[in-house]
Amino acid sequence: MDLTKSHTFKCKQLNELAGVAKAVLEFAAGRRVFAFTGEMGAGKTTFIAEICKQLGVTDQVNSPTFTLVNEYARASGEKVYHFDFYRINSLSEVFDMGFEMYFYSGSYCLIEWPGKIPGLLPEDTVNITITVSNDTRLINISL
Repeated sequence: MDLTKSHTFKCKQLNELAGVAKAVLEFAAGRRVFAFTGEMGAGKTTFIAEICKQLGVTDQVNSPTFTLVNEYARASGEKVYHFDFYRINSLSEVFDMGFEMYFYSGSYCLIEWPGKIPGLLPEDTVNITITVSNDTRLINISL
């Protein structure tokens, strides 16, 4: 029996991202690890920034391309972790940073370029794929 659920949201303008981010969080039903896939420039970091806003993050959200992970604080004091694995050269870098400590912490983990870390994501990871077609962003979420 296939228990996978998926839905695709269409977003034509940036001001629609807030509603899509809220809907994605509701659709994820409490899951905390999100993997974002999409071409360079598809809007992964922009969408992650909107999800962070919905989670009550007031810090500046930007891509952790060179640091691998950024830590943001929610108004509640809870942490949100934002990863960008685009520049990793080997899985040993991810092991050295102690990825398990983050992924299994119960905190939100928002991961760009998850394809670079095959087999390391928790089983209940929410997969989000962003594609751009005719000036419309298609944001597909699958559980």
